[in-house]
Amino acid sequence: MVGSVIPSSRILIDRMLRPVDWSATKLFVEYGPGVGTFTRPILERLGKDAKLIAIDTNQDFIDYLNGDIDDERFIAVHGSAADVEKIIAEFGFDHADYILSGLPFSTLPPGVGDAIGAATGRAIRDGGAFLVYQFSPKVRDFIAPHFERIDRGFEWINVPPATLFWAWRDRG
Repeated sequence: MVGSVIPSSRILIDRMLRPVDWSATKLFVEYGPGVGTFTRPILERLGKDAKLIAIDTNQDFIDYLNGDIDDERFIAVHGSAADVEKIIAEFGFDHADYILSGLPFSTLPPGVGDAIGAATGRAIRDGGAFLVYQFSPKVRDFIAPHFERIDRGFEWINVPPATLFWAWRDRG
């Protein structure tokens, strides 16, 4: 499943990633990387000792990214975002600093969006965030129970225009 047939604009990408503290990021996770529209800009900003784990349910996207991106910091995983805790543990991490998603939450099968929201809330470290860009604001219902603060924005310079959410983990 793809959220949009048109890649996200560079303006949306830059705005979505602006709040990330790259110097404190050791693990960045991306849900539904597709052909890597966000993946490459993340890798451009990511520190030399950090990792990016991209999780997609579509093996074709994983194969494409593995063939197209030659970067030792990049790990492409065929799997479900609902299994993020298990996936990051397999690579030796206790938590992610940031997780990005463009998954179309409003069209996911019943229960899947809730499972992803809950797993993501547990997987992100204190002070980290879940960065979500959507074409429907309904995603807030899936993430609000698991995050202490949610900042919201809107990006008109994208086709289609996107609603942006930065859900912060402030348990401490």
